[in-house]
Amino acid sequence: MGPSHGTVAIPWFHTVDMLNKVMLIGYVGADSEIKFTPGGIPVANFSLAVKEIYKNGGGEKKTNTVWIRCVAWRRWAEIVGEHVTRGKFLFVEGRLQLRSYEDRNGEKREVTEVVVSTLRFLGPPKNGNSTKAPESSKTAEPNDEADNPFNEVGNETADPDVPF
Repeated sequence: MGPSHGTVAIPWFHTVDMLNKVMLIGYVGADSEIKFTPGGIPVANFSLAVKEIYKNGGGEKKTNTVWIRCVAWRRWAEIVGEHVTRGKFLFVEGRLQLRSYEDRNGEKREVTEVVVSTLRFLGPPKNGNSTKAPESSKTAEPNDEADNPFNEVGNETADPDVPF
């Protein structure tokens, strides 16, 4: 006999693989930075400002800006390095990654970042630069984050001017 009324049977539930997927839409906070691994693989970093709008307990509308660090590898890094500048409005899709490293002072640091697998330029940037960048939905190749030459957390919040 089947499930009782009001019960939903999900036969695939126990066989579903894990999922690590992030989708963001926001404005770039500063020009991207591109570097190369010792093996010559390009890697680029940029920060995305994502605005959250919500109502507090008193019904008052509040706004919060979340800065999200993004890293792109290989061909995506080349595109980011050439076209991702402050004020660009982007859709970013990727996976969340927690990475640790030792800073210049020898202290262990951890950073959470989105590894870009898809990037789209959405409409005109806030900085007035109307240059159209290439769009693609091709998934990025797998990469080796252990070679990431960005050994320090960027200054995502160093510039208090939010680009929107």
